[in-house]
Amino acid sequence: MSLLGLDVGTTGCKAVVFDIEGKVLSAAYREYPLLHPQPGWIELDMRLVLEKIKESIREASSQVKRDSVRALSISTQGEAFVPVDKKGNLLSNSPVSFDNRGEKFVQWWEKALGKERIMKITGMPLHSMFSLNKIMWLKENSPHIYSKTWKFLCCGDLLIYKLGLSPTIDYSLASRTMVFDILKKRWSEEILSRADIDPSLLAEVVPSGTVVGEIPQRIANSLSLPSRVTVVTGGHDQPCGALGAGVKEEGVAMEAIGTVDCIASIFKEPHLNKKMLENNFACYPHTVPQFYITLAFNFTGGSLLKWFRNTLGKEEKEKAKKTGKDVYSILINEATPEPSSLYLLPHFTTTGTPYMDTNSSGAILGLSLNTSKAELIKAILEGISFEMKYNLSLLEEIGIPVNELRAIGGGAKSRKWLQLKADLYGKKMVSLKVSEAASLGAAILAGVATGEYSSIEEAVEATVKTKEVFYPQEEKTRIYEEKFQIYKDIYPTLKSLNHRIRGAAVA
Repeated sequence: MSLLGLDVGTTGCKAVVFDIEGKVLSAAYREYPLLHPQPGWIELDMRLVLEKIKESIREASSQVKRDSVRALSISTQGEAFVPVDKKGNLLSNSPVSFDNRGEKFVQWWEKALGKERIMKITGMPLHSMFSLNKIMWLKENSPHIYSKTWKFLCCGDLLIYKLGLSPTIDYSLASRTMVFDILKKRWSEEILSRADIDPSLLAEVVPSGTVVGEIPQRIANSLSLPSRVTVVTGGHDQPCGALGAGVKEEGVAMEAIGTVDCIASIFKEPHLNKKMLENNFACYPHTVPQFYITLAFNFTGGSLLKWFRNTLGKEEKEKAKKTGKDVYSILINEATPEPSSLYLLPHFTTTGTPYMDTNSSGAILGLSLNTSKAELIKAILEGISFEMKYNLSLLEEIGIPVNELRAIGGGAKSRKWLQLKADLYGKKMVSLKVSEAASLGAAILAGVATGEYSSIEEAVEATVKTKEVFYPQEEKTRIYEEKFQIYKDIYPTLKSLNHRIRGAAVA
């Protein structure tokens, strides 16, 4: 008996089959491109995405015994949606999170309801990324599509529908639309009324880990799945990843170290106060019942290492080619062992929390003729981590302390980076034996819903295994705390200048 966890991301999808002890039995990955049809538009061809998902399911399921997979669940990116007509046809491409077509409606909502009221209802800081603003854009700019729409479906509910079942969305993913009332656990009548959107255009909302039904035989055959596979609601990818990392109690958080560096922290009582709003921290239901979750993130994250590789890492790329080693591992291992004398502001794309400042820029301070490549690499790792340390300090001020971080993603494979984070944060970092945490989180939800585990707690105990623990080294933590006091002043000091530079570049 096995469980299938799907993870549908912005540029790729993965199907992973686990046994009930959390061991990976098979996995398949497919990529798809982001489309940029106009400046500021960032879309996915969801028809292609669905095909790639089907391919990954077929490949993963065909590698295990024919009758092995009993249930599946889905972890997906947030915000992205697609309009669907009554016959199931997709009527347009899907705008992803940072497609900017919703920007106009941010000001509209500020006047119509106010960001404080929106936060109190939806738990979301008012921002153009959320699905609602792009649905309103579609209604205004493509009325011919809007009038044909039967449902607006996010990735998870769309896939459930394409698996032959009624379109159903879980609380965590529904929250990323900025339409869901996180306290009443239903679509917000107040938000929908202001937006003049019929609630029938949205999927049914249920908790994560709810049985939706069984995949019809015809569809199961086309996916190389056995008969009577149960489909269970999953969740937004970060809450699913947190569950797959074993985050089921306060004080423990997940850190996904990838292109984006993201920390997911959980708590029992919802935090919907002014401090959360000021720092752009969302508050919405976790995939674990009775808990809420918030995300702190830096958009540039690990992509800074890619930038360094492409601009200054020619030797490392050649070394990786000759040895077959991962180029990022080579780069990280070349970093100086001691804390760097440099300071790096990791705003090379845009910022994440707490600023959400699209006009900030990256900066490297403290350069001299003696600066080495090894110091620059260390400064990159430190800068990304200082940004997350600042977010952790703000969460602590709000009343969401974190004592332990469980690392997932590509960066979690580097022992050197995890030790640096432990030293810099002054907190315990934990690596895990299974790196596919989002898929595992979805599989756990499927297993609990179908009775393979008696509870989330039992499932986590059975499947989530610690690989290694990294404790902070006192002397380095002291040095990093001193550096942090300087780091906190860099963004406010450079903010005005960076905005002037960005303005001059646009002009």
